Amino acid sequence: MSGSRQFSVGDWASQRAPNLSDIEALTREAFARLPEAFRARCENVAILVEDFPDDATLDAMEIESDYDLLGLYHGVDLTQQQTLDAPVDVNRVFLYRRPLLDYWAEYDESLGDLVTHVLVHEIGHHFGLSDEEMESIEEAAL
Repeated sequence: MSGSRQFSVGDWASQRAPNLSDIEALTREAFARLPEAFRARCENVAILVEDFPDDATLDAMEIESDYDLLGLYHGVDLTQQQTLDAPVDVNRVFLYRRPLLDYWAEYDESLGDLVTHVLVHEIGHHFGLSDEEMESIEEAAL
């Protein structure tokens, strides 16, 4: 396997899958690496890590598998908000630990890069950013 890192069994024998606290720490680190101007605009966005999306979310999005959703922005993006609108709910970004770990196990991407990608993508929805704008912010963070 070219480009693959070789590990001995001993490297993995005592390792455990990252728990919620570990993914939260990766998320905080990823957020801290984002450009300051981008982070400053996130003051009204809560960032949460959960094991899986809830059933109501999966049903509303017509998603059948708990593992098909890595993250989600829940709220009204800034391009849709009116100045005099009363806030209906807190804007939230969710990252889902178990789907992230499943994706990580299947693809050749570091867990930190994956968390950064999902975080930028979901926050990008809050700002109404294009894929190209999100990619540029992600590149600046990595």
